[in-house]
Amino acid sequence: MACEELKAMIWQLIAAISRGKVATYGQIARLCGYPGYARYVGSVLKQLPPGTLLPWQRVINAKGQIAFPPGSEAYQIQRGRLQQEGIAFEGDTVSLRRYQWDGISNDNDG
Repeated sequence: MACEELKAMIWQLIAAISRGKVATYGQIARLCGYPGYARYVGSVLKQLPPGTLLPWQRVINAKGQIAFPPGSEAYQIQRGRLQQEGIAFEGDTVSLRRYQWDGISNDNDG
């Protein structure tokens, strides 16, 4: 698969994550058919233009944590957006059992 096709697939999956749910970098990679490409998913997200409408904030690491350093501006933005969607944090962690997107349903309202 060409690099641009994989990027498009990643963007489509992230766009499909339901509001109030999260997915992990590895989950997105697996759903694209590329297990082990979690870091690549992260690098694709780093390249998003400012002001993108893609709900990038819904992608977190496998520990249920935001990948940005705690206290950084990017961390605060992502955490705030997730909280606005109703996602609760336990310290710096999101319960994947409670909030992880199943990769199938798309009841996304924005």
